[in-house]
Amino acid sequence: MDLRQKKKFRTQLEARKQALQNSANRTEVAGRTLDNGSSADSADRADENYTKEFLFSLSENDRRTLRMVELAISRIDEGDFGQCATCGEDIEGKRLQAVPWASHCLGCQEKREAEQELSVAS
Repeated sequence: MDLRQKKKFRTQLEARKQALQNSANRTEVAGRTLDNGSSADSADRADENYTKEFLFSLSENDRRTLRMVELAISRIDEGDFGQCATCGEDIEGKRLQAVPWASHCLGCQEKREAEQELSVAS
């Protein structure tokens, strides 16, 4: 991968990082706002609890993706961006375009997911 491509991916990853940080912050503020209201109605409290759980789930997903984006930026800095963490082969260009924070080639990622499914099933 040439320097121009790495710069392009870095720009995309930095933009995604900023968007994820903003989203996580907004979600956290929204959750705190819900904590400030205390409804006397049990249906309203149940709705507030569901909304808080939903916001927490969104925040967790954003933070997980943010961590993967930060790791991808580190791989650019270290010079191994675009290489599979498992087999060391180059990650497919189309895969990196779709998921620039990918750390595994498609074959290794599919194997990992199959292994996870087996461990969950047992």
